[in-house]
This record gives sequence, structure tokens and C-alpha cells, in this order.
Amino acid sequence: MSTPIKNRYDFMLVFDVKDGNPNGDPDAGNLPRVDAETGQGLVTDVCLKRKVRNYVQLTKGTETGYDIYIKEKAVLARAHIDAFKSLRINVGQESRKPIPASLLEAFTDADLCEGLSIDEQEGEAKELVVAPDVDKKDVKAWLKDAELSKDAKKFVTDVLKEAKSRKPTAEETEKGREWMCEHFFDIRTFGAVMSLKSAPNCGQVRGPVQLTFGRSIDPVVTLEHSITRMAVATEAEAEKQSGDNRTMGRKNTVPYGVYVAYGFISPALAAQTGFSDEDLEIFWKALTEMFEHDHSAARGMMATQRLIVFKHDTALGNAHSNDLFRAVKIAKKESVEVPRDFAAYDVTVPAKNAFAGVEVIEK
Repeated sequence: MSTPIKNRYDFMLVFDVKDGNPNGDPDAGNLPRVDAETGQGLVTDVCLKRKVRNYVQLTKGTETGYDIYIKEKAVLARAHIDAFKSLRINVGQESRKPIPASLLEAFTDADLCEGLSIDEQEGEAKELVVAPDVDKKDVKAWLKDAELSKDAKKFVTDVLKEAKSRKPTAEETEKGREWMCEHFFDIRTFGAVMSLKSAPNCGQVRGPVQLTFGRSIDPVVTLEHSITRMAVATEAEAEKQSGDNRTMGRKNTVPYGVYVAYGFISPALAAQTGFSDEDLEIFWKALTEMFEHDHSAARGMMATQRLIVFKHDTALGNAHSNDLFRAVKIAKKESVEVPRDFAAYDVTVPAKNAFAGVEVIEK
């Protein structure tokens, strides 16, 4: 693993949206998130981290050490099991029994649940094998829908009872935590809770990189648009419309908004996860380019307009982050009444050496 970073960093991410929904609120019909008291638009830290993860997965996904733990359709328990298997740590005791001849055909044709397998060694009776790390809840759910006879289901249930998982020791959990940090970029960066009930315990990690919500400089207006699809989903809908075949829908957008999110990077926590200078450069690149790989009809035009980094000479820092952030001024030009692009704003960034022991960097 590379050497962890030694310096503290604070940073400001300035991005904008035009005719799009930067972050829908599922509690409000997917309307753009808004501060109800001020009217300012909001983008959650979770939303921004998702875009960073997606960028790293897209650009570095095949490289060792840059896998993503929290990704679409991921089954988190699998990563824990892979970690313990790679470390050759016993995760429990498997269960196996010879399959009765009367049930053999049913199991041969069945699409078995993950964690179940058939041992087909030549010259011996075939056995149903239940892995020690099997998720018993998944197997029971699978049994409800499986096209197996009552006797076959009872056989699986009996074999399942004898599979025993094993609780790892504190030392083994620590090894699992280190393995996860080494192999997953987002765990090294943002941290993770990896104490799952359905998988070996890999502990918890507090990530060195922390982000705030993005908040718009000015209040935003949320618009709701009616849209039409020149098709219907079913024959019944077509008959009801006498062949007109139209479907009405809604789309929510912000005409324009400039958002600012703040971030903090701790070298003390980086030392615990192994977050290195190489990881940091990938993170900066992700922040500047993530919107380029996240275009969709719903999000409209989004782009990172400024990434302002404050690099401290020491691990504990040489200035308060609030003082550094306040030194950056972003304001709408007096001549502009209704902004619709970033040129409508003036951005003032302090000089490179404006603060003792802190370097101001624009990415």
C-alpha cells in the first residue's frame, strides 16, 4: 500500500446546473431539493460521493485497489467473504449430505440459490453442500419460490441447519478491515460500516474525506414541466385512447443555480485507511470531471466550475477552515438580474500564499 498523505486539506467545490434536477428528493415527488426557509437549492453529500464513486469505477475499475464497495446492485456480504477467503481465515463449517436417489433429478434440474452447490465427485453419491458463509435468510426466501417438492425443500432445510458460521476474532476483524481498505477506493476515502450480520465482521472505518451538502449561492426556482410520450405501455391503454397512444408525464428542473460544497481531508484518518497521495490525485480528478460522465436528460447541464484547495503545511492545519472558506467570494454581478450561466457570477480567490502555512491551489 502507498504511503498515506501527510498534510491536511480543506476544499471548496463550486458547480452549477442549468435546466436540470441536480438531486431529486424522493420525499417530495423527486422535486429538486430546496431549503424551505431560504429557497436555496441543496445537493446531498451522498449524491456527490455517488458521482465520485461512479467516476472511479468507470476509469479505474479494472485496477487492483480501486474497486468500489458501495456500487449499483452490490451485495456487500460478498466482499466480506472474499476478504476472509483471500486471507485464508476460516468463516465457519460447511454442511453436506448425500442426496437421496428419489430427489436427485429435482436437484439436478433446479437453479440453486447462492451458497448451495452439488458435489459431483465420480464414483460417489452426489451431495448437497451448504457453504458456511451462506445467507440463511436468502436460502429460506429462495425455498418459498423454488419449484421443488415438499420432500426436497425439507431436505434442504435439514442440511441448512447444520451449516455453522464462525465469529471472527478481534485480530481477524482487523485483518479484514485492512484488506477492505486496501482493495476498495471508497472505503479508503469515505469510510464504511462493515459490521454486517450476514457476513464476516470487518469492523468500521471512518474515512479521511468528508463532504458537506452543496448549497446554492442564491435561491433557486423549481419548475415542473408536463411532457408527452408518443406511446403507451399496454394494448388496453391504446384501446382506451382509440389509437391516439399518448402518455403524459412530469419533469422537474432548476433553470439555473450555482452550488458550493465544502470538504475536509484528515491525514490522521488517512493513516488508518491508507489514503495516499495517488488516491488524493484521483479524488481531485473525480471532482473536476465527474459531471462529464454523469449526463442524463434529468440532470440537464451540470459542470464543476471551480475546485479551490487549501493545502496546509502540517497534519493538524495552519488555519481554521471557516476563515479559509470566507476568503473566497462568490457573488452575482450587479448588472445581472436573472443569472443563467456561470459568467453571471464574480469569483474572488485569495492569493496562493495569502495565509501563513497554507497554499491556495485552484484545480
